[in-house]
Amino acid sequence: MISPRFLFRARVLAALPFLLLTACLTEAGPNLSAPEAFEQAKSGQVTLIDIRTPPEWRQTGVAEGARRIDMRNPRGPEGFAAEVLKAVDGDKHAPIALICRTGNRTTHMQKELLTRGFTQVYNVKEGMAGSGAGPGWLKRGLPVEPCRQC
Repeated sequence: MISPRFLFRARVLAALPFLLLTACLTEAGPNLSAPEAFEQAKSGQVTLIDIRTPPEWRQTGVAEGARRIDMRNPRGPEGFAAEVLKAVDGDKHAPIALICRTGNRTTHMQKELLTRGFTQVYNVKEGMAGSGAGPGWLKRGLPVEPCRQC
């Protein structure tokens, strides 16, 4: 006869890979598609922030209506967070949507902002160029503004 203790341990061990996989796939916060971010930024529901670098802004243009805040701040993530806070007039509860090239950098910076007390940080996970989350801002034909002086 199999003991209840053995059955319990077997169930825990069987569930462990699933629990680990789920923990690794957990998002930092909510996501928006590129069209959702565009519509919400256009209507003033969210502040859209492009966190890419100036050369990237010059190369593709910037999502229409987006603020440009290079994530590579000389003061690190704290300096980046301070710039974002300025962009939303000091309101850590203001809705913010971050966009980069493919959603990798925004995932990281979304986590940074959330740990610093921002409460509504959205990730445009498909980014400007597209990713597994979607075709991206550019391929969707959403409007961009040139940034020749970046």
